[in-house]
Amino acid sequence: MAIAKAERLMNLALCLLGTRRPLSKRELRESIEAYLEAGSDDSFNRMFERDKDDLRELGLVIETVENLDGEVGYLARRDSNRLPPITLDAEEAAALGLAAKVWQQVRLAGAASGALQKLRAAGLPEDVDPYEAHGALEPRIPVHEAAFEPLMLACRDRRPVLFDYRKATAARPEPRHVEPWALECWRGHWYLAGWDRDRGAERVFRLSRITGKVRSRGARFTAPVPDVVTVRETVASWAGETADRSALIRLRTGAGYPLRAKATAVRELGDGWDELEIPYGHGLDAWLVEFGPDVVVLEPAELRADVVDRLRAVAKG
Repeated sequence: MAIAKAERLMNLALCLLGTRRPLSKRELRESIEAYLEAGSDDSFNRMFERDKDDLRELGLVIETVENLDGEVGYLARRDSNRLPPITLDAEEAAALGLAAKVWQQVRLAGAASGALQKLRAAGLPEDVDPYEAHGALEPRIPVHEAAFEPLMLACRDRRPVLFDYRKATAARPEPRHVEPWALECWRGHWYLAGWDRDRGAERVFRLSRITGKVRSRGARFTAPVPDVVTVRETVASWAGETADRSALIRLRTGAGYPLRAKATAVRELGDGWDELEIPYGHGLDAWLVEFGPDVVVLEPAELRADVVDRLRAVAKG
């Protein structure tokens, strides 16, 4: 059985690497003898999905493409599956091995383990064990969002995606058509940076606000991918952390502790209110709206107007 599966995987890899156009499941089934011998369509589908996952686990980049008729096809482009010779010294291999340790989530533990074995083959010394506890602190990156894995694969394979996204100030999610560039964890939350096709601009999306399934689209990227995708800097800018001005707000006593932590000055007003001076940068209006009736913007006037507009939009649904 092991020899049969290895032969089947090899045949599937050759088919995907040798084609110039995406091949449908039907065409792949007709081209590979082991698939022809499958007893039923369900049996073939299960076998094919397992084989496809196994090849991706081995490092083969398989693209999923949907044509105009809605039929899904598969191919592995040679330029996406060709790597230059890789040489690692002991320190580089150990650093990458430590990175593999970070991924201890259930869906990624297998991939991390496989990556470690490849690092062993690339020169990671046997006496370096990145899974061994070397101190009281151990690195972990939490991944709870269901959208993480399909977006990670879409970034890797350069495939546009479609998903429903609910902004912080919106009552209902809206569809977004995105060319994904990179994922990054910032302050305990995962963010996706990419090109929003509908808005014709770069956007950053918080994964916890993606609702429903992430669907892949059969097309190539239309916008160039930046050499360096600055996810953290973009998120920090939208969060107002690159502020160059100050805003004056009234905050209900005992509320808005994140705002109090950022305040540069606090004055008690009495009657259950305090006055705070906080840094003012892009995106502060969206953040203030989240505190609802506990916040009143005093100045500047444009910030107050932006907050009022957002509140009215939420009220209209």
